[in-house]
Amino acid sequence: MRAIEITRSGGPEVLEWREVPDPRPDRGDVLIEVTASAVNRADVHQRMGRYDPPPGAPPYPGLEVSGVVAEVGADVEQFKAGDEVCALLAGGGYAERVSVPWQQVMPAPQGVRLAEAAGLPEVACTVWSNVFMTARLRRGETLLVHGGASGIGTFAVQLAKAMGARVAATVGSAAKAERVRELGADEVVNYREEDFADKVEADVILDIMGAKYLSGNIRALRTGGRLVVIGLQGGRKAELDLGALLAKRAAVHGTTLRSRPVDEKGAIVRSVVDSVWPLVSAGAVRPVVYAELPMSEAAEAHRLVDSGEHVGKILLVR
Repeated sequence: MRAIEITRSGGPEVLEWREVPDPRPDRGDVLIEVTASAVNRADVHQRMGRYDPPPGAPPYPGLEVSGVVAEVGADVEQFKAGDEVCALLAGGGYAERVSVPWQQVMPAPQGVRLAEAAGLPEVACTVWSNVFMTARLRRGETLLVHGGASGIGTFAVQLAKAMGARVAATVGSAAKAERVRELGADEVVNYREEDFADKVEADVILDIMGAKYLSGNIRALRTGGRLVVIGLQGGRKAELDLGALLAKRAAVHGTTLRSRPVDEKGAIVRSVVDSVWPLVSAGAVRPVVYAELPMSEAAEAHRLVDSGEHVGKILLVR
């Protein structure tokens, strides 16, 4: 089969479409004939040598796919050849085929094209597990989403609105602000012009920045608020004012998804299928796709991500 290999650490030019060994499913795996994958920020960090895949994961980038089941392992009863599915991966999505534990496989939701479904597993599992399972956002509360125009951001805005929350988001341009408002955001702050902590009070904050935003996030939290840090684009280390945290009786959660054990990922996946897929099928939450490129042009897709101009997801389609 063919897959995108990272030939060395560096820019998008290090991604090459090459012949690689075929994957084989273990007893508990599902082999998927890939229809599409999607580009995530983690893929960019892996390309640059900053984020190695977990032990045992394929070396190729790609944390999610959609496609058709080609084969199942001897112990798999939940899926069969011919099923249209999407899946959360530890790696290997930029390929013609991928083998994945059955617990991380989901039926493709009704109402979206199979290729579009490739842009759902990572964002759906990330947002649902962090905002709802960990931070327990409730109807009527306010969620602040940093990077509201990103793949995670566009999904979080829609899902929180569909669940009855008020939503605020940060973005980096007027054009992105307009698009995020169209998705349902009640308040949008251009971080290049304003300090979000002066504008927003939130019960839950979903943060991709880390150190750079820590003090502002604590300021923006309401009493009893919950900050969930899922990214470190703004650095790893910052000083935390524990007095301010205590005064607000607030909580700070740090989480990852990619390196979790299969059983933990499986629990998240099942909860997403039960709670989120009906909203997708009903049209209340939709994949936001900025561009679709052939998988062999993964380098160009990464250039688009590096530019920061996109809103939503960029798909790689076979």
